[in-house]
Amino acid sequence: MACSKFEYVKLFEQHTTLLPNTFLVVRLDGHAFHRFTSTHSFHKPNDPRCLNLMSHAARHVLDSLPDITCAYGQSDEFSFALRRKSTLYKRREAKIATNICSLFTAAFCCAWKQFFEGVEMRYPPSFDARVVAYPTERNLRDYFAWRQADCHVNNLYNTVFWSLVQAPTSPLTEQQAQRLLRDTDAAAKNELLFSRFGINYSKLPEMYRKGTVLFRKPVMVSSVSSRDGVTLVERMKSCVVAEHRDVIGDEFWVENKYILED
Repeated sequence: MACSKFEYVKLFEQHTTLLPNTFLVVRLDGHAFHRFTSTHSFHKPNDPRCLNLMSHAARHVLDSLPDITCAYGQSDEFSFALRRKSTLYKRREAKIATNICSLFTAAFCCAWKQFFEGVEMRYPPSFDARVVAYPTERNLRDYFAWRQADCHVNNLYNTVFWSLVQAPTSPLTEQQAQRLLRDTDAAAKNELLFSRFGINYSKLPEMYRKGTVLFRKPVMVSSVSSRDGVTLVERMKSCVVAEHRDVIGDEFWVENKYILED
């Protein structure tokens, strides 16, 4: 593009370059998602259609950006971890945040009908993004542990809350349910769920209790040889997989230690 006398305005641009040799985590959060879920009549406390759509959108981001090693999602949020040595967009914060956010949002909207069959999208959702640099593997693991602990706390509360509000007999108002649960701990919530509704929280789907972790995993795939069209050829391929499992303990990270390696 030819230079012009107006090009000086580029001098006003400011770029934040993130610290080198650190893990980068981009967390997306649904903006005003309470209104979005109400407008589109989401199931409460968990709508598997939305959770699966969120995972679908996150998978698209991983497929598009090889620098992302894993992602974790729950409710209306998803976090993406970039490898320590990543030089994506020269580690410019705004570029990384906006690109991942737009990829995710576009995939969410494009796949809406695939997961919400027969439900018209009344208006498009929006997500905000932030980027945080973590210097050590322990910091990164603790970040994902924090988000999974948050998933458990919020899901337990929401499960009890909506069970009270949607009870087939003597349902409470939302205000009454809030007052009842105001000072209860986890044990009390579990007891209330079981004694009043016969729900064993530990038996609920792991996707609700633990969230979803997406990561690349070496798997054996078979394909037909292009030479003769008959011979089956097996080879290892790195594929994005989604699992609902504990990321607070050591087992996941020991099994998949390459996630933290460069």
